[in-house]
Order: sequence, then C-alpha cells, then structure tokens
Amino acid sequence: MNKKNWFVYFLAIGLFIVSSCKDDVLPKPTSSLRLDYPEATYKTFEDASCPFTFEVNSDGKVIQEKNCNLTIQYPKMKATIYLTFQPINNNINLLLRDAQTLTYKHVVKADDIVEQPFINKKDGVYGMYYAVNGNAATNAQFYLTDSTSYFVDCSVYFYAKPNFDSIMPAASYLRNDLQNMMESFRWKK
Repeated sequence: MNKKNWFVYFLAIGLFIVSSCKDDVLPKPTSSLRLDYPEATYKTFEDASCPFTFEVNSDGKVIQEKNCNLTIQYPKMKATIYLTFQPINNNINLLLRDAQTLTYKHVVKADDIVEQPFINKKDGVYGMYYAVNGNAATNAQFYLTDSTSYFVDCSVYFYAKPNFDSIMPAASYLRNDLQNMMESFRWKK
C-alpha cells in the first residue's frame, strides 16, 4: 500500500470512530389521537306507534324510519346504530337464523366473536349480544325477542375502513351504549 492509500484508510477509520460516538438517532414513535368522549347520559325512547321502549344516549340522533325501524346517528364518531323491528309471523326460527347469519358473516375479518345471552324474564325480553373483535364492519350487535310476537335486530357501523385499533375508543363507547339499549329494552303491554 502506498502512502495515499494508508492516509485514506486511516481517515475512513477515524471518521467512523468519531461518528459512532454520537447518541443513537431513533425514529420517533407514531402518535395516536387521544379520543375522549363525554360520560353518557341516557333518555328514554318511546313512540306511540312502536311496541317497545329503551334508553338511548342523548348524544345520539334518533331517526325513525317506517315500521318502527330506527337509525341512531353519532356524527362526532362517524357511526350509526341500526335497529330493525319485525313482527313474528310463525317465523321465529328464520328471524333467529338470519340474525345469527348476519353476525357470523363477519367471521372472515373478525378476530373473535363473543356471544353473551340475554334473559330478562320479568319483562319478557330474550336475546343475544355479540361483541365482534377485529377489523369487521360491525363491532357489536344484538337481537331481542319476546319469542311470540316481536323481534328486534340491532347493530353498529362506522363510516370508515374497519381498523379496530383506530376506532377502539369509539367502538368501546358505542358497545356500552348498545349494551345499555339492550338491558333497558322493554316491550309495551
């Protein structure tokens, strides 16, 4: 090796040693938007033409469609709860199968579907609550019936690409609302 090559060699080693003495540069972790929602306050939904009542979050905007079908909009969360009412005409098995099929269509994207039976013998309200975990289109659903005359199916949907990690705070908030709706649900006598 000639002197010029030795000089370049030592210069490269020296620059390497000097530059390696600095603190490690690490990329900043990605931040998450903190979403805080107000504590839920509930009011009773009751319409003379509908055979049921329940408590609904006062932040939700209830829109009555035909035949006691409802949409409850949450504009701040870009979400809507859909409630579908149907009278039972000797088709309870079909209605139950349809409600369960609707839930399990999400199994392709869902990580887990947790079923929670609901029984309120005192008021004659029976059903099932589903918590759908993962990147499915809905994250919570339920159906309720009196097992002889009426059937209600309810689910929540977000107007965003399903990414459970991103919508988790809103999803948890609305799951609580959905569960409160189910637990406060009463058939009119």
